[in-house]
Amino acid sequence: MIAVARRIALTIIILALLFSAVAGTLSVYAAENSWVSKAPMHEARSGVGVAVVNGKIYAIGGAGKGGFCSFNEEYDPATDTWTSKAPMPTSRADFGIVVYQNKIYCIGGYIPEDATGVNEVYDPATDAWEAKAPMPTPRLNLQANVVNGKIYLIGGNSNGTLNEVYDPANDTWLTKASVPTAVSSYASAVVDNKIYVITSNLNQIYDAENDSWSLGAPTPSPAVLASAGATTGVNAPERIYVFGADADLPFWQLTTRNFTAQGYDPKTNSWTVCASMPTGRFSVRVAVVDDLLYVIGGFTLEFPTDRFTLNPSYIFSAVNEQYTPFGYGTVPPAVSVVSPENKTYTSSDVSLAFTVNKPAVWMSYSLDGQENVTITGNTTIAGLSNGLHNVTVYANDTFGNNGVSQTILFTINQPEPEHFPIAWVTVAVVSSVAVISVGLLVCFKKCNFK
Repeated sequence: MIAVARRIALTIIILALLFSAVAGTLSVYAAENSWVSKAPMHEARSGVGVAVVNGKIYAIGGAGKGGFCSFNEEYDPATDTWTSKAPMPTSRADFGIVVYQNKIYCIGGYIPEDATGVNEVYDPATDAWEAKAPMPTPRLNLQANVVNGKIYLIGGNSNGTLNEVYDPANDTWLTKASVPTAVSSYASAVVDNKIYVITSNLNQIYDAENDSWSLGAPTPSPAVLASAGATTGVNAPERIYVFGADADLPFWQLTTRNFTAQGYDPKTNSWTVCASMPTGRFSVRVAVVDDLLYVIGGFTLEFPTDRFTLNPSYIFSAVNEQYTPFGYGTVPPAVSVVSPENKTYTSSDVSLAFTVNKPAVWMSYSLDGQENVTITGNTTIAGLSNGLHNVTVYANDTFGNNGVSQTILFTINQPEPEHFPIAWVTVAVVSSVAVISVGLLVCFKKCNFK
């Protein structure tokens, strides 16, 4: 009876664990296209620059109740906490901000004293700032994007068609093809080495590799003072998400539901309307960590009783809200086999090396269609016989998605080992015996042993 009770209890525990795992997975899928409030910044700001380095979000500068500021706060999504860091040397707002080689470049922007096009670089590893060559044409309300190691500063107030490029390696600037239609206060993101410049009625696409422009489908709901972030295709399908205020309504008619979120698929050139921002704000900034989008800061307007007054009060925001995009948690791992290659090997032991683009909870390989062999990483397949073989690698992520590599065909052609020439040894031995026998016979005859 005790043994039966133990079996029943163990079965219940296993079922409970399985149900818990399934429920957890379902809850992840149910969260797509939804919002969650996170810890707000310490300092409420609009026009703040946000950037991501090693999974941490940095909120730098902006304009608050005290005017232009230099605050630098680090947000850790894992702990939902903010930490103050070394402030930016030059207080400013609405500047271009981008990450290159784990350093944050803050370029241009609105500066109270003068528009110098200042270019300051922050290194999170040392918590220190450094000045670089300033932007040739000072501007504000612009975005910065990195393509192939170069930083592109496109449009902006005072010169909305300019396209200036900064080379961090040489600390130099040059000019590229102008924007067809002038832009400022726009949303922007990079997908597949193309820069998408999105305004209320235009989606202009810059191909940095051939220095040319083209047009994409515009947003279905025109948005003003918008910002964008791009998912990578690792945990969610590759998309650009734009967050902004409905441009079809005057400021005083805007409510929470009019602060839109829209997703763009560059591959199909199509848009999807998403769940609206819970806390309506103008001029938010967007950071992407593990394909979750964090919409930070901004401002709202408070109008007096007379709604037609042109002097509303600005209410700066410290709000930090996380948006989970469509398809989050449904993308399988991308598995790529580095070794073996499709060639012939002269050894019976072959290295199995592969890459997975996200953390995996289980990995395995199948050789020649046989049962999977569980592995923890790169390994060696030993004792292979001569002939044609094939191998496929599998990986499961934390969401239960199974990624499969291409099946790699390869050949083993190990030379046969050289054998000792037994026949010649036999002949040599027989010959030696014969010589010895003849010698002994002669000796017996001459010596005449009795």
